[in-house]
Amino acid sequence: MSSRTAAIDFTFAHEFTVRAGIRALAAIGWALEDPLSFMVNDDDLYDWRTMPRDHTQDVLALLDAPEHTNHDVAVCIYHRMASTGGQLLFFPGRMTCGFIPTINRRHLPDSSEPPSMP
Repeated sequence: MSSRTAAIDFTFAHEFTVRAGIRALAAIGWALEDPLSFMVNDDDLYDWRTMPRDHTQDVLALLDAPEHTNHDVAVCIYHRMASTGGQLLFFPGRMTCGFIPTINRRHLPDSSEPPSMP
């Protein structure tokens, strides 16, 4: 079986917080996945955790904590109208982030199929 990956990377002129990124995305219909799915890579294990939605402020505070500025952190986001989402990763220094579509990825009609494995 073959697989494909896709990612979009963003670079900003100024450092930003996870909270600011989520707030900007919320203005155009994106939201944190429910239940909250997040990760702080402070041990090179990329351990994902989940929390109930009512812990949103605690999770955002954890991801934006000064002690995590030099670690990768991530949250899963979802767009209800598009019925799709993925992982939003914030890299050390908080001037770059990446989005990996992992929730209900769609096949584009004009795209080629990946080669099949024998």
